[in-house]
Amino acid sequence: MADPATYRPAPGSIPEDPGVYRFRDAGGRVVYVGKAKSLRSRLNSYFADFAGLHPRTQTMLQTAARVDWTVVGTEVEALQLEYSWIKEFDPRFNVRYRDDKSYPYLAVTLNEEFPRVMVMRGAKRRGVRYFGPYSHAWAIRETVDQLLRVFPVRTCSAGVFKRQHQLDRPCLLGYIDKCSAPCVGRVSPDEHRLLAEEFSDFMAGNTTRFIRRLERDMREAAASQEYERAARLRDDVRALERALEKQTVVFGDSTDCDMVAFAQDELEAAVQVFYVRGGRIRGRRGWVVDKVEDVTTGDLVEQFLMQIYAEAEDGQGIPREVLVPELPPDHAAMAELLGEQRGGPVGLRVPRRGDKKTLLETVERNALEALKQHKTRRASDLTTRSRALQEIQDALELDDAPLRIECYDVSNLQGTNVVASMVVFEDGLARKSEYRRFTIKAVEGQDDVRSIHEVITRRFRRYLAEREKTGELDVLGDPDETEVGAHGPVDPETGRPRKFAYPPNLVLVDGGPPQVAAAQRALDELGVEDVAVAGIAKRLEELWLPGDDDPVILPRNSEGMYLVQRVRDEAHRFAITFHRQRRSKAMTASELDGVPGLGPARRTALLKHFGSVKRLRAATPEQIAEVPGIGARSAETIAAALHGGTVPAAGGRPGSGGDARGSDG
Repeated sequence: MADPATYRPAPGSIPEDPGVYRFRDAGGRVVYVGKAKSLRSRLNSYFADFAGLHPRTQTMLQTAARVDWTVVGTEVEALQLEYSWIKEFDPRFNVRYRDDKSYPYLAVTLNEEFPRVMVMRGAKRRGVRYFGPYSHAWAIRETVDQLLRVFPVRTCSAGVFKRQHQLDRPCLLGYIDKCSAPCVGRVSPDEHRLLAEEFSDFMAGNTTRFIRRLERDMREAAASQEYERAARLRDDVRALERALEKQTVVFGDSTDCDMVAFAQDELEAAVQVFYVRGGRIRGRRGWVVDKVEDVTTGDLVEQFLMQIYAEAEDGQGIPREVLVPELPPDHAAMAELLGEQRGGPVGLRVPRRGDKKTLLETVERNALEALKQHKTRRASDLTTRSRALQEIQDALELDDAPLRIECYDVSNLQGTNVVASMVVFEDGLARKSEYRRFTIKAVEGQDDVRSIHEVITRRFRRYLAEREKTGELDVLGDPDETEVGAHGPVDPETGRPRKFAYPPNLVLVDGGPPQVAAAQRALDELGVEDVAVAGIAKRLEELWLPGDDDPVILPRNSEGMYLVQRVRDEAHRFAITFHRQRRSKAMTASELDGVPGLGPARRTALLKHFGSVKRLRAATPEQIAEVPGIGARSAETIAAALHGGTVPAAGGRPGSGGDARGSDG
């Protein structure tokens, strides 16, 4: 732990201008980003009364080793720079909003030639219009099922669409008039896109004009004695009305706003958002956040608006009005920034009376309930993680708790496509941005021991190279030489952590004594002495240390054993995933890939003509030359290559003569 007094800026050196500041640890990694109207006033508050600071702020200051800042011209620029730095550096002490669940959205893929309506989770994509979020996927499907009567938009996957196009007949939805069947040309691309846009308009809240249009058409059909058509239109109107009934009406049709409320204690805060579109509650969403400092509700509102709305593509999802329990400190600058993002004015205000205040109180009750549930789920989370690390430290007799654990696993299938994985857990939590994958290069066949030796050697050779590049090896132990190694494991040009720059406290390998000995030998050969090594055997979940004849046994129900198992299982999952990717890529290889001068188009033409490589091999050069685009000389080259036994099909059976993709190529 560093003493904040050792890196406190000299008196008068901090400007009084607005700006953004960064605290960095001894390795140069950014641990906290903040902004201030006056940098001097804000930074001095960190160093003036250390004992009076929030406990987590004290921890942050003791973790940091230096502070720097950037002066900006306006408060809007400060907001933008703060958000971009938080997104780039992912500081461990900054407020980060975490979803309390993965919410499904109703998505319309307007970026495709034939837009598709679908349920979508995860990161938002450019060119896709989203509605929601919804609490359950079935709620989306019920709504879509009602609307497809009126807006028969495509809902099938790309594979189904392509297959029906090839078969030249629509799927079941096309036959029951819940899809306009663009796959078989019933409607043109422009007509189908118009349907998708009308579907999106209805979901966005422009409902009245569609219902009125259907009612008008229904009356005209009845007047013309087209009673069957009038009955269908009547059913369409009822379908739209049933879809609207599923969404609670709270305000007038013109109301378009997000309602944000918080529930908090000293350490954490929960936030809930109700999305009101067209006067109806279209969905809700929740997040939970760790509080680093003694922040006000207004500060939480500001951080929430920056992190959630700043990610919106082309302002999508930003409403005309955001109702909050307390205005952020720089609410005018925040409103201006959101307005620029949306492309139109955005109002920030606190409702004082009426229906909106009542609904905001309901949102706040939901936030309070979410915080209670979160506390119940994670009441012992921080405690158990600390206990797990302490148990591992005691069992392995480590000098310090293993705050960074790296685990390695090797995956192969009968000695082919041998790969390895490296997963990283920091403070007991997976840090997926630090995961790495290796393709084994120097080992032939199935040899996990030599593979582990190769992977550990490559990983720590990179670590030593990064240290040497930054000058850290030259200044180690010399407190006066701070300039050369100031950036530590952070690239001074990009500001990002170097890939293998951070050493672990503990290296875990999936295996027993042979694998552990190989890992330790690799470290010894490189001269790395400050990293502990252990292996976990699958059969009895034993921990093996280098040179020990007996394993270390952690209690089966201990938190330490649970953590070790989670780390090992994650390494195994990551290795298996990479191995399957490599194997799938190899399986799609063909003997034709090695024929010189034969490109993808002509390979496809050959397989389409003969049906398989086996039949192609049995063909004469004259028969091969019958394929369009294949000349006599090329046919002779192909026949010679196939009969000469060049590059056999990966994964194919010996003597089968067929390629790995089967008889259909």
